Amino acid sequence: MVSEGVEESGGTEVPQSKFRYNSPFVQVSLIGLVCFCCPGMFNALSGMGGGGQVDPTASNNASTALYTTFAVFGILGGGIYNILGPRLTLLSACSTYVLYAGSFLYYNHHKHQAFAIVAGAILGIGAGLLWAGQGAIMTSYPPPNRKGTYISIFWSIFNMGGVIGGLIPFILNYHRSEAASVNDATYIGFMIFMSIGTLLSLGILPPSKVVRDDGTKCTDIQYSDVTTEAIEIAKLFTNWQMLLIIPAAWSSNFFYTYQFNNVNQIMFNLRTRGLNNVFYWGAQMLGSVGIGYVMDFSFKSRRMRGFAGISVVGVLGTTIWIGGLVNQLNYSRSDLPEKLDFKDSGSAFAGPFVLYFSFGLLDAMFQSMVYWVIGALADNSEILSRYVGFYKGIQSAGAAVAWQVDTRKASFLSQLVTNFALNTVSYPLLVVLILLAVKDEGMADVEEFTKEKVAETVASEK
Repeated sequence: MVSEGVEESGGTEVPQSKFRYNSPFVQVSLIGLVCFCCPGMFNALSGMGGGGQVDPTASNNASTALYTTFAVFGILGGGIYNILGPRLTLLSACSTYVLYAGSFLYYNHHKHQAFAIVAGAILGIGAGLLWAGQGAIMTSYPPPNRKGTYISIFWSIFNMGGVIGGLIPFILNYHRSEAASVNDATYIGFMIFMSIGTLLSLGILPPSKVVRDDGTKCTDIQYSDVTTEAIEIAKLFTNWQMLLIIPAAWSSNFFYTYQFNNVNQIMFNLRTRGLNNVFYWGAQMLGSVGIGYVMDFSFKSRRMRGFAGISVVGVLGTTIWIGGLVNQLNYSRSDLPEKLDFKDSGSAFAGPFVLYFSFGLLDAMFQSMVYWVIGALADNSEILSRYVGFYKGIQSAGAAVAWQVDTRKASFLSQLVTNFALNTVSYPLLVVLILLAVKDEGMADVEEFTKEKVAETVASEK
């Protein structure tokens, strides 16, 4: 008997609808909505510069605590996800975002940063779990030849959270052109969205229950155990494939401190910063769709698509950072610029606004490209959750360092040059990784078939 919405073909049940609850499309879209509500709103809050406060010290210290614990639990997150499964992992993770936004509501009244720092450390634990789980879902649920498309679907939904989150402070502070810190309603709005995301996480299915459009299951693995995960996570630090990803991982959140605090916060007034974030995260949606197309459809060969994607991001990234350098030469910590307003500053607003928009475009293209490369290394949820956890852990360690670099008043120019250099170094290493580790779909299928046959032969001989 065939279940509803499924037809049999050659003994395999083939689902009829892409919009089934257990389809990769629906599940990736659902994790996109979860991230829309939680890290999407967090991004909008961070993008205000200083967490929406006039003095970024509390936000910088909270972010340092956040990314320090994130670095640890990002690496451990893949193993924890494999043990607990998606629902429990994501539910506990998402609740920490609500606490973090609440800590800034408290800070708005009492100016005590201890709560924000502790909430940041707790959020780092939750974020490590959330992003390890998200990465496993996004890279292992889709079919191998459409991972770029599904990454762009996720990235677009997720970054719509940043767009909406940018509108919240823009609208609520629109008539406060001289205001320095956002009002209470802004933080309450963030908390409401984050609470909705926490509830949505209960709808995520485990990989064994997700069925692709060709009738295959994402994985048949059972939940792991602590000993196995501890051993496998330790092995990641000697895995040459992961070592080649380290510069890309380190740089991929390192630049947020510079872009949020030293471009958006320094150059624009409060309401304009909210508007800028609408376009910054909107640019991410465009960037993810564009690079997703390149990574899935530019060439028949998967390796060629990888090379093409890295080339596109490398050329665009170099151009944008050169533009950033030209802009940065106009001001410094000792010579701050006059705050720009989108209505009152005229043509002076245009150049810095386009630069900030371009930073958002590059962020999505760079990270989507790296996720695609990680997804091309394996097709197994258990393995990919560890790979993504490692990536997020290193990424967060870089971010923790970046926030403290800014807190210690490193020059704006030195921060820009460091970001430019880190991005540039990562491109050739990713090319080497694709050259040595990524197989074209046909070759990968043959190798997998051969391994299965060898395993069957060994088993029969025993």
